[in-house]
Amino acid sequence: MTATDRPNLDLATVQRIRKLAVLLALVGLVGLASVTQSIGGVDSDWHEHVESVGLVAMVFSIVGRAWCSLYIGGRKKAEIVDRGPYSITRNPLYVFSFIGAFGIGAQSGSVTIGLGFVLAAMAVFYMTVRREEAFLEQEFGAVYAAYKARTPRFWPRPSLWRDEELLTIRPDLFLTTIRDGLMFLVAIPVFELVDFGQMSGWLHVVANLP
Repeated sequence: MTATDRPNLDLATVQRIRKLAVLLALVGLVGLASVTQSIGGVDSDWHEHVESVGLVAMVFSIVGRAWCSLYIGGRKKAEIVDRGPYSITRNPLYVFSFIGAFGIGAQSGSVTIGLGFVLAAMAVFYMTVRREEAFLEQEFGAVYAAYKARTPRFWPRPSLWRDEELLTIRPDLFLTTIRDGLMFLVAIPVFELVDFGQMSGWLHVVANLP
């Protein structure tokens, strides 16, 4: 069955499934982080440096996602947006989310856990993107096919950059994107509690990871 033969796709349902999958992945990875520890322990320079890099990644992700929302502005279902960050990658919001996922995992002090968060995010978003692409192909046909052919799914290609002279901003969506992004920062107290639990002996460490 081709994309054009499929019935209307319920993207709202896809998004709900995605959020549930993200939540389950987060719980599982935080559970893994609670029984592992970065090399050198929670007080080591390595641990602190990885946490700092993770914080920078989360802030970069929050700003990047907000930037993308200025262009998409709720128009994803109404038209093909192919300017600004959407001119160099079809899914810049997800790309910045991958960066944020690394930042979240890096609060464990382990690059390994950080990369685990990235892989989990990529697996979840890949499934979501497949459904979104089917919807867009169904709705926009040749226009989306041409956009898809010239623009990478994820990895940005800066040489393709094209911009708008004027943007119509949806403040409510911009603020919603900021609010959602700020949730990344919840990782800081969560992993601080994990560190405290390990130092206090409440959590048993079974392995040290780089």
